[in-house]
Amino acid sequence: MIKIGIIGYGKMGKIRAKAIRENGGGTICAVYDPQCDPGEDGLPRVESPEAVIADPEVEAVFICTPNYLNKALTIAALQAGKHVFCEKPPAFCAQDIREIRTVEMESTKKLMYGFNHRHHGSIKKAKELIDSGEFGHLLWMRGRYGKNVDANFFDTWRAKKELAGGGILLDQGIHMLDLFLHFANDFDVVQAIVQNRYWALDIEDNVFANFLNTKTGVAASLHSTMLQWRHLFSLEVFMEKGHLVINGLKTPSGAYGDEVLTVERNLSQPPEARWDEPQSFSYPTDSSWNSEIAAFFHALQSGKRVEYGSSTDALKLMTLIDRVYQSGVKTGQTT
Repeated sequence: MIKIGIIGYGKMGKIRAKAIRENGGGTICAVYDPQCDPGEDGLPRVESPEAVIADPEVEAVFICTPNYLNKALTIAALQAGKHVFCEKPPAFCAQDIREIRTVEMESTKKLMYGFNHRHHGSIKKAKELIDSGEFGHLLWMRGRYGKNVDANFFDTWRAKKELAGGGILLDQGIHMLDLFLHFANDFDVVQAIVQNRYWALDIEDNVFANFLNTKTGVAASLHSTMLQWRHLFSLEVFMEKGHLVINGLKTPSGAYGDEVLTVERNLSQPPEARWDEPQSFSYPTDSSWNSEIAAFFHALQSGKRVEYGSSTDALKLMTLIDRVYQSGVKTGQTT
């Protein structure tokens, strides 16, 4: 049994604690949150993040805190000889990740980041089909990820750049970009429009970004927005001999609807356009959280590398995020 400490027992801390219990491979022996009382769920409460990290029983620390705390707590836990599982975003920029990696390389402990979407059933199936070569080479992808927020958003830490590090791109778009990397490995060309279109905050509320891998020719288009006025997840993947479309994402809130992967195979050669009867795969149960915990525990118990969500993945991802923010054409509110 891996002995776990959790820092942050809000929404994500509770989700992680539930998955740890259901996995059965770990036991939670120290939890800290400044507002929630984990003792109400029968978990041992301590008085500070430092107490979690310093606890000699704790072997792995789960960091489920507002974004601005992620880097410092990750470094402190690694330096204390703990394995670390940290929620996204891993930090505010690529340089932060480089500093974390320096500490990680001096440690013998595992570090994994919570890029949960790779563990959804539809994504696993899509990855399997893409990697099989059955549909030929990957050509291009288009991802749309949006949500509705209301005036209450102003009262949350996510609305403050010094606490969140960025807006909708770091909040949601980072997941879609991670899936692009999951399927296409990397991109070296970035074009972007970064907007503060409506909410008049110092963080972006709308991003259009294009990515290109010049070695393979794979292109990807991302729209990340909180001006959607509804929740939406849509990912399209086009290959030489067919395409995959994922609409909806099974989440605890149910806000993104049913998770369905549709697969269609070409019956003709371009420029004709005839398709096989579509095949649909539905994923009515969200098993992504348990899958992610199982992957982390496997890395700890087997001594093997972290397969998904490593600091290498994080550096690649945050390098692209930096490029979107730095090179994006920025526009504000209309007058």
